[in-house]
Amino acid sequence: MMCIHGGAGSGKTLAVNTCLRALEPGEDVRKITFRARPTARAVRYELFTALDLAGEPPRHPSEFDRLLKTALAERPRTFLVDEAQWLNGEAFEYFRYLWDEPSTQLAIIFVGGAGCHTVLRREPMLSSRVFIWQQFTRLTPDEVLEVIPLFHPVWADADPEDITFADSHAAHGNFRAWAQLTAHTRTALGRTGRPRVDQELLRWAFSRLA
Repeated sequence: MMCIHGGAGSGKTLAVNTCLRALEPGEDVRKITFRARPTARAVRYELFTALDLAGEPPRHPSEFDRLLKTALAERPRTFLVDEAQWLNGEAFEYFRYLWDEPSTQLAIIFVGGAGCHTVLRREPMLSSRVFIWQQFTRLTPDEVLEVIPLFHPVWADADPEDITFADSHAAHGNFRAWAQLTAHTRTALGRTGRPRVDQELLRWAFSRLA
């Protein structure tokens, strides 16, 4: 198990998906997202759907558990549990229950906002099984100059001063903000026919950000 946590827009889910594709292109990855505090019953139904199991979900918990454990023993799988800060103790305990079953071949990546780390730490039976805790933070100014030219061709030949200008006035080291700014900058380049980014064009892109 591992936990990826950090502020909104820091690129957590994007990074996890990209790394999984690069490191384990053949891995069976199933993504689950929770928007409320689910019960163990709700987790069972989400897993049933995520695993594409045939038929109707079993009515009784013991039968449901046997079905899930049998499915998870067939081959290695990775569960990407997004928005994990919404999970409660009951839901976390159920994930631990499945993970602890000797026959299951299961890796779990919990991805969540800034509160995810705190929520997980409240569950010692689960948190003691988490092998890696990785916090995501805003990009520093130096990281922006290193990463953003590689992120999209729009920035590949941009003047470093213009990239710094964009970060200090709009993106502020937030990867999601950079993605939005990139989309608006591409639109501006297409409309104006300019060959590269400049500060006048960037000011127009800033005005389009929410």
